[in-house]
Amino acid sequence: MRQLMKAGLIAMMFAMPAAWAQNASPAGVWKTIDDETGKPKSLVRITEENGTLTGRIEKLFRPADQDQNPKCTSCEGARKDQPIIGMTILSGLKKDGNEYTGGEILDPAKGKTYKSKATLKDNGSKLEVRGYIGAPMFGRSQTWVREQ
Repeated sequence: MRQLMKAGLIAMMFAMPAAWAQNASPAGVWKTIDDETGKPKSLVRITEENGTLTGRIEKLFRPADQDQNPKCTSCEGARKDQPIIGMTILSGLKKDGNEYTGGEILDPAKGKTYKSKATLKDNGSKLEVRGYIGAPMFGRSQTWVREQ
């Protein structure tokens, strides 16, 4: 009987991280990684309000000889020539099963907005963010790392 109880306790301990990951939220601070260099690019704070995710840039990782808070010169509309730090780049994502879908993501370097979706990975420590045109297969993904 003791061995059965011990086995049950061990099984519960292994099941807890999986349960936590299913209930985890992308809310928090995420480090974005540059696709080409593999170096940190920015910190994005994702918040969740009424089931909808929004992400704003909190910090940029730029060389000391570059403008530390550049403006989005390639953006259009209300974002045109606005500082990138503080800018909302992710909006409208809502939980759909294991994914967050139906949102938009802005690439401030190009000033372009794309449809987006996101999926938590590795027990909530990584967020796979995909920007695309039309269908998800016509886009690219980035893996963001949760800041502790």
